[in-house]
Parts: sequence; structure tokens; C-alpha cells
Amino acid sequence: MLAGAALKRLDSDLEWYRRLPAEDRSWVGLVAQAGINAFIDWYAAPGSPTHSVSEIFAAAPPELTRSISLQQTVQLVRMVVEVVDAHTDRLAAPGDEQDLREAVLRYSREVAFSAAEVYARAAEIRGAWDARLEALVVDALVRGEVDDSLRSRAAALGWSGRGSSVAVAGSAEPGMDDLRAVDLRRAARRAAQDCLVGIQGDRIVVVLGGEGDLGAAAAGLAARFGPGPVVVGPAGQSLEGAALSVQAALAGLTAAPAWPAAPRPVDADELLPERVLVGDPTARSTLLRAAYAPIAAATGSLLETLTAYLANGRSLEAAARGLYVHPNTVRYRLRKVVDLTGWDPLVAREAYVLQTAVALGALEGAMAPIVRS
Repeated sequence: MLAGAALKRLDSDLEWYRRLPAEDRSWVGLVAQAGINAFIDWYAAPGSPTHSVSEIFAAAPPELTRSISLQQTVQLVRMVVEVVDAHTDRLAAPGDEQDLREAVLRYSREVAFSAAEVYARAAEIRGAWDARLEALVVDALVRGEVDDSLRSRAAALGWSGRGSSVAVAGSAEPGMDDLRAVDLRRAARRAAQDCLVGIQGDRIVVVLGGEGDLGAAAAGLAARFGPGPVVVGPAGQSLEGAALSVQAALAGLTAAPAWPAAPRPVDADELLPERVLVGDPTARSTLLRAAYAPIAAATGSLLETLTAYLANGRSLEAAARGLYVHPNTVRYRLRKVVDLTGWDPLVAREAYVLQTAVALGALEGAMAPIVRS
């Protein structure tokens, strides 16, 4: 009678309950019946422990926690308790109505704690599974293996794919534990719409995605990495772009010690010469395409002038003497280099980038006849 009255109340008062599939509604009915039966058995044996409370939710499959939230479960418990409480006058012996109400309150408290335990256990299981799945996704991005299965796994983790994406790589804090890892994930989710976090031994890879300012978001996370450089990969589109950003960030992390004065965080594209030294083919092709090719294709002896300027210790006068031109001519041609490439030969760090590009171009030209032969 009580179970029937409880289900009738749920159906009349809770719209979300009426929208449940028939199978889930039947599971809810079993849980309600189990709870009422357990209460009656407990109340019939005064002083007995309430350990049977934990068995109430055993009647339903674990998947029910995905269909019904903890808040909705609390509503169910509250309404079932109200139904039992409303029938105390009919259920209790004369004079025992107050005792029955107190017993209902006590038992309902135990049921609420038991429900919270069920949902907490389910959340822990899902959290552990999500962490393993997230590690697999980040590992696939590191390897550059982007396929439909990776997209499916990323979508299961909540990756929307809107906007662009950037990767941030750095060392892990000493004594990195689960609590610090959770704190890092929480900070990453606050910083961007999408995020993936991979903790790989002593290094951390964070992938941020969305339509906001991801550069600022990446800079905000730098303090949560361990000591040493923090490298931000170039922005890319979709998971393919994220994979390229991850690989560039990791290559930059390997090469960063060669530039002790690098800022923190530093863009991976600012470490192109150092990445070339560690054998990064992407950095090599980027320098050839973005720095060497425009200069080599330009008119006005730009490549000759830049080579002379670099070979003479970045001295305008020495380069001018070697080229038999006025120093202002050298200065004018170097400004053309800036316009073509974005790197300024008059700045020491950028001159080093251009010098590396010129050396790569010379090697490329020397290797061409050998390859043709």
C-alpha cells in the first residue's frame, strides 16, 4: 500500500519522473519498495542496526545514477518519507504515532547518506575512467595519431571542438599527487572552454580549446607547472591542430635549456633555432619557409647583404665595406628583411634566428645537387 501511494505521489508531483523510460520507472519502484520493506523490518525489531539501508539501492543497476541525478534522488527520498509519515496514524498502534515519526526521520537520514554514498562511488568510478581515457587521448595527440576513435574519445570527455586549440608543456611539480592533479584540471577548466590534461611522469601536457584568448589562458597556467621552462605550442584548428601544437610544445620543452634567457612561458615558435638543434623537422621546415625562402626569392641582394651582416659580427659598417655600399644601404636592406620575415637582424635574438635560417638554406642548397645525382 505504501509503495503504491509513494509511486502515485511521484507520478503526480515530479514531471521529470513522468518523462523517465518505463524501465527506469520500474527500477525506481523497486528501490522505493525495497526502502519501505527495509524500514518495516527494521522498525519491527527495535535496536537492530540499520545496515540494511545500504542494500536498498542494490536493487537498481549502477547505470540508474546516469538517468537520475543525486538531487532527483533526494526528491524521491523526501517524497517517499512524506508518504510514510502521512500514513503513520494508520500504521502505528494507538499512542505510538510519535515514535513512528521519529523512526521515519532517523531511517530517512540513513537512506539519504546511503544515496550519497552510492553517487559518490559512481562519481569516483567515472572519474577514474575519465582520467584513464584522458591520458589515452593526450598520448595519441603526442604521437600525432588523430582518427575517428580519438575524436570519439575526446567527445566523451566533453571536448566540443569549437574555436582553436593550443598546447602547454612543462615539468610537473615535485611530489605531484592526485590532489594537485585535480587542482590543475580545475584551473585548466576555468581557463578555457575545453581542456585535456596529461601527466606523463615528470612532465605535464595541457591542451586548451575554445573561442577565447587561449594565449592568456596558457600564460595563467604557467604558475601551476613545476620549475623550468613552460612552452606554449602554436594555435591550431581541430584535433589535428591540437596534435601539431602538442608536438611543437614538447619539442620546445626539450630545446628550451639551450636558451637560458627564455621567458616563462615561451612560445614554441620563439624556440625554432633550438628546436632545429634537437632535430625537430617541423622547426627546420618552418624556418626555411618563413625566413629563408622569402629572403632568397627577393630582389635587391637581400640574402647577400644579410649573410655579410651576420658574417661580420652584425656590424653595419663592416658589412658595407665588404659589399662596397654605404651603411645606410645595408640598413635599408635589413629593414626589407624585417618586412619580409618579421624578424629584425638588428635585434640579437632575432638575428640568431635568421642566421640559423640562412645556414639551413645553405645546407639545403648544398644537398640539392647530391639528391638530384
